[in-house]
Amino acid sequence: MKKVVFLTIAMFCFVLTGFSQNENAEFKPTGKPFIKVFSNYHTTFADGNTTPAFEITRAYLGYNVKLNNEFSGNVTLDVGDPATGKLQMTAFLKNAYFKYQKSNLTVNFGLISTLMFKVEETVWGNRYLEKTFADKYKLGSSADLGVSVAYKFSDVFSADMSVINGEGYKSLQSDDALRTTLGLTVKPVKKLTLRSYYDFMGQDATQSSIAGFIGYTAETISVGASYNKQMNFGMTEGHDVSGISVFGSVKASDKVKVLARFDDLGSSTLAGESTAWNLSKDGQLIIAGIEFKPVKGLILTPNFQGWNPAKDGESFVTSLYLNCELKF
Repeated sequence: MKKVVFLTIAMFCFVLTGFSQNENAEFKPTGKPFIKVFSNYHTTFADGNTTPAFEITRAYLGYNVKLNNEFSGNVTLDVGDPATGKLQMTAFLKNAYFKYQKSNLTVNFGLISTLMFKVEETVWGNRYLEKTFADKYKLGSSADLGVSVAYKFSDVFSADMSVINGEGYKSLQSDDALRTTLGLTVKPVKKLTLRSYYDFMGQDATQSSIAGFIGYTAETISVGASYNKQMNFGMTEGHDVSGISVFGSVKASDKVKVLARFDDLGSSTLAGESTAWNLSKDGQLIIAGIEFKPVKGLILTPNFQGWNPAKDGESFVTSLYLNCELKF
């Protein structure tokens, strides 16, 4: 692990010292603030009970700055529900990094966006509605402390790697269990994306993840499918989780889109046990809705969400949502 970290940092320093000589002295730094808010109203039906609720699930406040033609930076504050059950909001520093980008090379350093499901999230395109599979079921975090390097070898093939803290941006404590990631992205034909991903962290019970994704995006249609598996979830021996996610959308017009998604999450059964170790959280998710964009910066999506628990005897949970994204 120490060799991997050393080589990554050495490569990072080489990149900066080797290319920073081309800085344009006449370039005037520019910056732009941004705000993005996710909210919803929903009613949930389960076991004969009806539960209505208003939520503001996320508010991103940030600033992008471009220092010259190659160096830029980002600071983003994430204000969200910490899931304590007390309806309070907690602020986290989600991103605080600088980026070096020249030709086909991109380097990020600091509190960076992670690479595990970034490609899938781009094709899904509905983060305000729901996280992607690996993010939703806590196989990885969307941001973390570390360094990432990506290189585009051609229009067809690109690769990336990173070394990150492994705890996510909400838990930045220092330890010796770093998470090393490797990713390959292939675009064999226009509009089609294939991606494979692998990461590992820990020593005694090494947690490792594998993922595969295929996505197709055109002007009026977007579809994607992924498979994710994490061995020794939480660095606990034998605690494996895996599943698939399939989604798609069709544009009826520039302002209207029909979308749907299906997730299937399962976990392994330990030796000597008769049920899966994470059975209470295993199940299937169904989402179907219609997205409206009445004005620039505003998205309204009435949708149906259903959860089918894997555990016998538990009832199907039905929810009717009106999700909203506001950004400017």
